Amino acid sequence: MDEKITLSKQMLVIRATQSSRNPGVMKRPFSKSRFATQAAFAVMGGITLVYMVTMNTGNVNLVKAVAAFLTNIKFMFLQPTINSDLPKLLVAVAVTVSLAILTTIMGALIAFFTGLLGARNLSTKRRSNTIRMVMAAIRAVPTILWVLIFAINSQLGATAAIIGLNFHSIAYLTKAYSEEFEAINPGTLEALRSTGASYWQIVFQAVLPSVIPTLLSWTFIRLEINFANAIAVGAAAGAGGIGYNLYLDGTYYFDFHAVGTIVYMLLVVILVFEFISMRLRTHYLQKN
Repeated sequence: MDEKITLSKQMLVIRATQSSRNPGVMKRPFSKSRFATQAAFAVMGGITLVYMVTMNTGNVNLVKAVAAFLTNIKFMFLQPTINSDLPKLLVAVAVTVSLAILTTIMGALIAFFTGLLGARNLSTKRRSNTIRMVMAAIRAVPTILWVLIFAINSQLGATAAIIGLNFHSIAYLTKAYSEEFEAINPGTLEALRSTGASYWQIVFQAVLPSVIPTLLSWTFIRLEINFANAIAVGAAAGAGGIGYNLYLDGTYYFDFHAVGTIVYMLLVVILVFEFISMRLRTHYLQKN
């Protein structure tokens, strides 16, 4: 132990001596990328500082506002109420969960085939590039905006929400699935092709069994995203569900006790999704 401490002290002395003799030895070489990163952070910090100093807070007393915020947080998370509206809330949660599950299943089924078309090892280069470009363009537009775009033709409501959520789910899962398909061992595919196996035999007997756990993970991640989006479109696009109740209680009635109840119900749903996902992944991993 004493020898280690002595050795460490000697190394520090040697480094200090080298640094004093040749200060340039310990300096990092100039890097444009590091300079650009530091400059970007400095600019963002400066903009934030200027905005904070010049921000127009009106006549709001920040101390009272922060105190009121903390009080509302206490009402929501420490004093949630369960009253006669609980059955209605449960029905609303079921509507939102149904919307999320429906759009995820529809998106996953379609994305499975578009993912095959987008995988470079299972499709032609031109077809793969076309699928990837189209899906990238769809993903670039947020889900809620797709819902509002489809609402122009089908009006605000559940129909626009289903189409919009499904549209973005397909693009998201196509990218995830195609990348998983491309991770398949090329030797396995070549061996099956050399034996005369058809395209669908390769897909269902070699590709699919190898990627089921990861496909399930991506699908459940998308389910959680769709659940969050379904809550948002319930208020923004009039699709109903728990999002509409959350919007009314939080914006119109200022019933923060009810908001807390809804938030806890949503957390329970997310935990259930996570539990089911883990069980399914464990099942298929053990099976493989």
